[in-house]
Amino acid sequence: ALFDHRNRSVGEGAMSMSSGGPSAPQRQPSMGRRNISRAITMRTDGYSGEEEGPIIESELVPSSLAPIVPILRAANEIEDENPRVAYLCRFTAFEKAHTMDPNSSGRGVRQFKTYLLHRLEKDEKDTQRRLASTDAKEIQRFYEHYCKKYLEEGLQTRKPDEMARYYQIASVLYDVLKTVTPDKPNSEYDQYAKGVEKEKASFSHYNILPLNISGPTQPVMEIPEIKAAVALLRKINNLPTPRPDTTNGPQGIDDGPIVRDLLDWLWQTFGFQKGNVENQKEHLILLLANIDMRGSGNVHQGERQNHMIQRDTVDHLMKKVFQNYISWCRYLHLESNIKIPHDASTQQPELLYIGLYLLIWGEASNVRFMPECLCYIFHHMARDLYDIISDRREESFDPPFRREGSDDAFLQLVIQPIYNVIHNEATMSKRGTVSHSKWRNYDDLNEYFWSKKCFKQLGWPMDPASDFFADPTKTKNDIERHDHSMSRRRMSKTNFVEVRTFLHLFRSFDRMWAFFILAFQAMVIIAWSPSGSLSAIFEPAVFRNVMTIFITAAFLNFLQATLEIVLNWKAWRSLVCSQMIRHVLKFVVAIGWLIILPVTYSSSIQNPTGLIKFFSNWIGNFQSQSIYNFAVALYMLPNIFSALFFIFLPMRRALERSNSRIVRFLLWWTQPKLYVARGMYEDTCSLLKYTTFWILLLICKLAFSYYVEISPLVGPTRTIMFLGRGKYIWHEFFPYLQHNLGVVFTIWAPIVMVCINSCVLYVCGCGGLIRSCSYFLI
Repeated sequence: ALFDHRNRSVGEGAMSMSSGGPSAPQRQPSMGRRNISRAITMRTDGYSGEEEGPIIESELVPSSLAPIVPILRAANEIEDENPRVAYLCRFTAFEKAHTMDPNSSGRGVRQFKTYLLHRLEKDEKDTQRRLASTDAKEIQRFYEHYCKKYLEEGLQTRKPDEMARYYQIASVLYDVLKTVTPDKPNSEYDQYAKGVEKEKASFSHYNILPLNISGPTQPVMEIPEIKAAVALLRKINNLPTPRPDTTNGPQGIDDGPIVRDLLDWLWQTFGFQKGNVENQKEHLILLLANIDMRGSGNVHQGERQNHMIQRDTVDHLMKKVFQNYISWCRYLHLESNIKIPHDASTQQPELLYIGLYLLIWGEASNVRFMPECLCYIFHHMARDLYDIISDRREESFDPPFRREGSDDAFLQLVIQPIYNVIHNEATMSKRGTVSHSKWRNYDDLNEYFWSKKCFKQLGWPMDPASDFFADPTKTKNDIERHDHSMSRRRMSKTNFVEVRTFLHLFRSFDRMWAFFILAFQAMVIIAWSPSGSLSAIFEPAVFRNVMTIFITAAFLNFLQATLEIVLNWKAWRSLVCSQMIRHVLKFVVAIGWLIILPVTYSSSIQNPTGLIKFFSNWIGNFQSQSIYNFAVALYMLPNIFSALFFIFLPMRRALERSNSRIVRFLLWWTQPKLYVARGMYEDTCSLLKYTTFWILLLICKLAFSYYVEISPLVGPTRTIMFLGRGKYIWHEFFPYLQHNLGVVFTIWAPIVMVCINSCVLYVCGCGGLIRSCSYFLI
């Protein structure tokens, strides 16, 4: 069959070519003359059956053989200049393809190799050597000719993208030279190829600024601020030199990487990736140029030609970049590791710190979503940087990050372990189908760095045996350390693991529910008075009864403290000691007030009976009314301070943003210690308008509830309560209730539900009043 025949021909041709080379005698495989098809009908003469133009082999390469694309492109480029060398390039591509996929199992690989083999058989006969008698000498002489013609001549006149293409072809030709030459190439070619590779980096792709591009100067590089920023970064004098890595064998003097500026020096010191260094280099130069351009907008054009980056520009950029880091250090009461040596005469240290932070951010991957984790990494690396630049006793040093045979030491040693934790947690979530309390998200992992315990548990260099790196997908997290096994406990979630229930509706809006319940109780007491008017509140008996709302408030506070513990029970293990103490103390204090207020109130009742009489006699040595008023004043003291802070918004914002231990201790009772969202409030004008709206809305609601709902029901309720109990033929649900309380409950239940709900009035206020005002204002 044709398919089997193709299989044998491709395999035989590959073996014959790889064993003997182009110059060796080859066994010609027997092949049919039928055309080979891959997506379109191909012909061995280089033309397609459906298109008019010639076939470009690089466009037919399967995705699994992508590394051979540059070789085929080089062959197409030099086809007209030296067909024999183009044939050698295609032969090298075929040999590499066969090495990558010897069984032709990839999609489209067999068809492509068959086509390429046909092309090689045709070119083997049609092409002739022009420069030498053998293929090895042919490629060597053409390599010399090509480098002299395209890489040495006309360097200043050609465009960078054109030179990049020539250098790419030269690199491919050298690889083909090593493949075709049976013996090891001359050392002169090796030295020349190393020089080509170094110069090739000067014509690599760039984003905006052609910093390392040889040839004509681009217009963007003529901007004075850009030139000044580039010159500032290239001041690398007085910096010690990182010792090269000698683990891979001895290196020559010229084999080390080129250090042109401060970010290249950071690259060699901390092991960042080269692509990241180039990106952040452009980033930093553009930041400096833009900030400096804004600051010197009125400078004349003549003065700009000799422009230098101002000192205020670097200081402004320092504040912007390290704003979160400085805030994080103050929050944890740490000393910042951004230290400038006393003998520093330039802003070189500041630029090193800025460049270090940008390089960390650029290589952080998903760790960017954990900004305080980046602060932790920078905090330790900045200390290492300061130790290096402040120690001037030695001219060279050993880099703190080094990984044998790799140029991505920072990525592998610092970022990869943290990324693995993120990946394992994402795997644990099973695409979000697992309960949120079973796995940690970015916020949970980031909050680990909101306390000083990360310095003790994680350390630097980061300890792989730390609980932070425990795998959540494993039941056992044992790790071998110092010839013995250590057990690690996986870090639990730090927040938002409460029980999901409808009771959160009451817990989250506890102040609103408490206000409506207390207001309803006060309005009922006033309406139940003999006069039934609002002025009755000034009567001593009515006022004393209204004061019972504080006992109800104490009971509601007790319920709220209980819900805090019950609904956060799953997060109890992850809470710090101070948070546990706060929850327990709030519960104990709520129980205390629930006992104190009823007991002190009982002393103010005239002619008490029963249990109230017992408590009245127990505290009879105190004045009747004053002790309860004193207890209420003491109970309301925290709420009074909260109201004052609410009114004086700037003072509240300053206190919440303060890192003072005394202030944090005073605020510890009201709210947990958080790093983010502190002091995030509206401005005073917006707060005043918002408060005024709610005050007017609540006044209208309370007036409507009192005059329309509560007061009209008081009279009928009294009549129902003092009516005699009738005898009913039907079954009674509550036959033994006194004063017809079942009927009273049935009448008042809808009123109570309406009184503690403000949705209807809120919708009317927002949709009606505000819309009407905006209509008339427009």
